[in-house]
Amino acid sequence: MSVSVDLVYDVAQAADIMLQVGIGEFDRQTLVDHSYYSDTQLMIRDAPSNLVWAQVQQSFSCRYTALIDVTRPNADIQPLPTMALRDLPEEVMPYLVPSRYCPSDQFQKFAEDKFGASSGGQRVLDILAWVRNNLTYMIGTSNAQTTALDTFIARQGVCRDFAHLVITLVRASTIPARMVSGYGLGVKPQDFHALAEVYLDGAWHLIDATGMTEPNGIAKVSAGRDAADIAFMTIYGGAASLVNQSVMVSEV
Repeated sequence: MSVSVDLVYDVAQAADIMLQVGIGEFDRQTLVDHSYYSDTQLMIRDAPSNLVWAQVQQSFSCRYTALIDVTRPNADIQPLPTMALRDLPEEVMPYLVPSRYCPSDQFQKFAEDKFGASSGGQRVLDILAWVRNNLTYMIGTSNAQTTALDTFIARQGVCRDFAHLVITLVRASTIPARMVSGYGLGVKPQDFHALAEVYLDGAWHLIDATGMTEPNGIAKVSAGRDAADIAFMTIYGGAASLVNQSVMVSEV
């Protein structure tokens, strides 16, 4: 899989920019080659971190290209069981509790009433089906402040909103879930893509709530509790306005 990202922004005043656009170190994907090109000096951290920092004055442009070998199968999660909470690895525990955009504590009754007849992988699939059947994918209907509760009420959004609602309902079902950013084959319009990942039978499993792509067509960038942890660009000390942004993903 090949990825090409172009970012051009105007910056109102001096600011620090943190990027998370580089391919991350995850199982079942290998970064074959990648490069950053920018008119600003970049501080690129060593693996396993994929954070890139830049100090900018008035404008910022960056191109990122990568070649990735993805060997992730499209596994059937339906028969997979959940793990007893006491047996979960410590690093998985934060993905059981509410977070900024995923107020899972407010959905426990709904999750039990709607999905209580199933468990494990089947319950995750039931949640996924409900979200796909009840939400409309519509660009421009949400913003950076939209939570899973907002999306549940509005019944529309983009990949970020679909993923937040799936994560929220899965956590409300006492199954660990986290958010993943990445690049996906088949995503239309092509852009940074947000997905959910659920912890079943001792491993993380990717699911695309929008249904646009499959696990074997996804190159993962980062993972976190919700969008607050995985933003592709964060600006400290200033404000930026978009001039141009493009993402291209293709098979090789």
